[in-house]
Amino acid sequence: MNIPPRASRTHLVLIPSYNPGTKVFETVRSARAQWSPVWVVVDGSTDASAQGLQAMAAQDNNLQVIVLSRNVGKGAAVLHGLDLAAAQGFTHVLTMDSDGQHPAPLIPDFMAASIAQPAAMVLGVPVFAADAPRLRVNGRKVSNAWANLETLWAGIGDSLFGFRVYPIEPLRRVMQGQRWMRRFDFDPEAAVRMCWQGVKPVNLPATVRYFRADEGGVSHFNYLRDNLLLTWMHTRLLLGFILRLPLLLARRLRGA
Repeated sequence: MNIPPRASRTHLVLIPSYNPGTKVFETVRSARAQWSPVWVVVDGSTDASAQGLQAMAAQDNNLQVIVLSRNVGKGAAVLHGLDLAAAQGFTHVLTMDSDGQHPAPLIPDFMAASIAQPAAMVLGVPVFAADAPRLRVNGRKVSNAWANLETLWAGIGDSLFGFRVYPIEPLRRVMQGQRWMRRFDFDPEAAVRMCWQGVKPVNLPATVRYFRADEGGVSHFNYLRDNLLLTWMHTRLLLGFILRLPLLLARRLRGA
């Protein structure tokens, strides 16, 4: 493993993980080759990945594994990590999926963009390969259109891609202020609500890869369940947008 020479005291990589299969070990090794520290929040996994990750962490002081006793959802797992990170003095987290879809080699570039603009959130904009599932590629366009409307086109390049750097405290305030954003709705709702709070998005392209089952790919996406969740999410965000419209318009007129 190519261990980075120095651990950051402000920025860490945070990986929520739920039954990811063996891809998680490659993901964590790749992330650690690019950055220190890396934290993994095991979200009630039952596939023995927690034990393998703990064995890796026992040999690596810059890898921390937090194991939750039950599955609470992606957003809730991220919030758990945010609270622990804030308590240790970290100011920013880069979130990435545990299944190998996100580009670990781009971690330093995203962290550098965050360090240059610490008040912003750095959003990955996915660059899909030709073999990416068309249903997933085209379906996200609907969520992106709603997210841009709900923020008066504040600049969200992609609302669903989870490879991002967030400033910790604004995200914690947003999440602690309401009950949502705890499951698959975390990524798009975080982008919209952070924009509402005046956190500007910085967009960077990032390759994404969907692995087939025979390549070790694991997907927990349920088309009906998760699209119903997103529909309900955009319904309440649209209502919130209407209530905030005067503020958003005033901010836009000021150029803020």
